[in-house]
Amino acid sequence: MTRQAISQCGAPSASSLWSSINWHQVEDDVFRFQMRIAKAVKAQHWNKVRVLQRLLTRSHQAKLLAVKRVTSNRGRNTPGIDGTRWINPQQKWHAAMSLSCRGYRAQPLQRIHIPKKNGKTRPLGIPTMHDRAMQALFLVATEPVTESTADHHSYGFRPKRSAADAIENCRVRLTWPYGGLSRVRGNLHARF
Repeated sequence: MTRQAISQCGAPSASSLWSSINWHQVEDDVFRFQMRIAKAVKAQHWNKVRVLQRLLTRSHQAKLLAVKRVTSNRGRNTPGIDGTRWINPQQKWHAAMSLSCRGYRAQPLQRIHIPKKNGKTRPLGIPTMHDRAMQALFLVATEPVTESTADHHSYGFRPKRSAADAIENCRVRLTWPYGGLSRVRGNLHARF
């Protein structure tokens, strides 16, 4: 059946499907799934964690969210070695439908050299859009495990944490009653 026949039958087009997605609901569904994974990690039910991660990476919502994150970030206009970019809603919809973990093999990186201030260059590898979307999909599934098992006082490269949070934690710890600076001062006075 041709595209024209499909559009005459009343089947929705890929671009209208992408445009009609309720992103709040998609993010909510993925977040609830991630919470289930985090609870299984806390309970140390590792088989359940693996099953939930597999279900999440195969879910329609996670695939849509992965493509949305890749196509809305700063590098969205930079193609990989295959030269493809997902610009219009139809391409984005088809990309989300084509994401599959089964038989996935990453493409080679496109190498470009970025000039540095000292006149030298540094190499930069740019993955294809499909590889970036797969990475985003795997991140959605692995993030609950890493966040559940990571140190609570680590702030570097963590979601919803910033340098301001690290500074606030230092301030609280250093000014905490019966600890912090008063304890350091006491130890310093005793040493000298």
